[in-house]
Amino acid sequence: MTDQKKTVSADAGNPLRTILHLWPYMWPSDRADLKMRVVWATVILLIAKVVLLLVPYFFKWATDALNGRADMSGVLPTVMTGALMLVVAYNLARLLQAGLNQLRDALFASVGQHAVRQLAYRTFVHMHQLSLRFHLERRTGGLSRIIERGTKGIETIVRFTILNTVPTLIEFLLTAAIFWWGYGFSYLLVTAVTVAVYIWFTVKASDWRISIRRSMNDSDTDANTKAIDSLLNFETVKYFGNEQMEATRFDQSMARYEKAATQVWTSLGWLNFGQAVIFGLGTAIMMIMSALAVQRGEQTIGDFVFINAMLMQLSIPLNFIGFVYREIRQGLTDIEQMFDLLEVQAEVVDCPGARELAIDKGAIVFKDVHFAYDPARPILKGISFEVPAGKTVAVVGPSGAGKSTLSRLLYRFYDVQQGSITIDGQDVRSLTQKSLRAAIGMVPQDTVLFNDTIAYNIRYGRTSASQAEVEAAADIAQIGTFIETLPEGYDAMVGERGLKLSGGEKQRVAIARTVLKSPPILILDEATSALDTRTEQEIQAALDIVSRNRTTLVIAHRLSTVIQADEIIVLKDGVIAERGTHGELIDRDGLYASMWSRQREATQAAEQLKKVQDEDDLGIVTRRPPAV
Repeated sequence: MTDQKKTVSADAGNPLRTILHLWPYMWPSDRADLKMRVVWATVILLIAKVVLLLVPYFFKWATDALNGRADMSGVLPTVMTGALMLVVAYNLARLLQAGLNQLRDALFASVGQHAVRQLAYRTFVHMHQLSLRFHLERRTGGLSRIIERGTKGIETIVRFTILNTVPTLIEFLLTAAIFWWGYGFSYLLVTAVTVAVYIWFTVKASDWRISIRRSMNDSDTDANTKAIDSLLNFETVKYFGNEQMEATRFDQSMARYEKAATQVWTSLGWLNFGQAVIFGLGTAIMMIMSALAVQRGEQTIGDFVFINAMLMQLSIPLNFIGFVYREIRQGLTDIEQMFDLLEVQAEVVDCPGARELAIDKGAIVFKDVHFAYDPARPILKGISFEVPAGKTVAVVGPSGAGKSTLSRLLYRFYDVQQGSITIDGQDVRSLTQKSLRAAIGMVPQDTVLFNDTIAYNIRYGRTSASQAEVEAAADIAQIGTFIETLPEGYDAMVGERGLKLSGGEKQRVAIARTVLKSPPILILDEATSALDTRTEQEIQAALDIVSRNRTTLVIAHRLSTVIQADEIIVLKDGVIAERGTHGELIDRDGLYASMWSRQREATQAAEQLKKVQDEDDLGIVTRRPPAV
């Protein structure tokens, strides 16, 4: 099992661990201004809590004043002892408390958004640092959904951890102290038991709901993955007329999502009802205790109102305890997969003390290279050959022989398991990946373009290039004239994955991109195998220009494209079966000569068939070639 599979859940029974991971984003070491916002938000929050506790006192005093039972000498200034002034003070305190809460939220907004941005950025960068193996095994749609939900969960956890959890605890302690000091231990006991049962029930019910939430998230991810995968392969769906099948698969995922989402909302109703029952019973007990005390003359009507008001205020943070716990737990559920991604270790990393690649001539040497994607199925079994500086070496062979694996190893998408690959005597494993890849240009078989302009896609080879350099690269790739015929020219959009362009046009854009990069080493990985003969010849002419005086490794399927190579290496079953120039290999009459013969017969048959079709189009009757 690879390191990429050895992940640890961010929420593996330890929410505190995930919160500790988030702390650097809540308290960013490089942003003193954000730290001060956190400090001021905390100070304002504490002031707001003190003002909040004064609100029921003003209510009590106003009630007693209206009832003729007020005695506030030594408690309030004389000017505030009137009933109307107490009513005014009560309402002003409520307004002040609300204003302080809004100021607190405004101060903390940038802290929360900064945390979202930084963690999302870190995840995005980490995704690009992971190996090719990881991305080949992941589904893009599901991955994007994980990141989307994770970034939303970050803000929830950051905001509620700082602004609600600790303040709620402080408010409960202050309320309990007031009850104990003003009304005795029995009131404190009822309050403590009510809160304890309330929190116990909330935690148990929320934990039950978490499993339902996970099921809903899994169904949502599955549905989104199927939707994106189907849309990315829109043409394939149309080719086979499988629209209904795709719709059915998507609907099955959405049906599971519907069921889980319904359970989420139903369970929320039961949770809210249970909380209301628990707090209602506690409130009823304390109100009965206060009503009996009023009848005995031990408390005033103001005390009865005060206790009720304090309980109503306490219900708000208690509701927040339930809400905050649910949100934090659900946020942890949403970001646990994001933290899993951050804990995935890259398969290929720069070694300690890795140095920059120093290109002298650009000679490449594969020495006794062994490699396997799966230990049970070796791909390369001791490959050794050299690509001399400025020369072209072609690698050909049957499918599965390991041809494309050579380019992936040279690029360090994977590391060799035995042997070495060197450039000018420097082992690629001892070099920084950035400097290595900066020296190599790639023209792949399947060119994927960004959904942007032609100019953007060409300039991707060197982002600092001027428009004149972009156009010069396009001319070398023999696509400049075509671009100039487009209404938008270089600003024309290429569509999703370049679908607005033909295969040959996309290949020319890829060539122009590589020309602009101007690397000393060039890899042509079956760059013309998916093209028709005429387009192949045109593309090959452009490639011949680009590869001139560059160290070039050609991985080819069509042997006609490698006739001029300085050396041709024939792979079979992971070993070198033959090597030599085209002429030498033909004279040897071995595997290469057999492949050459079969491809020539196939090409001649295709040309004969095309000739017959052309004659049919012109109305010329000719003898059909025999059926095969």
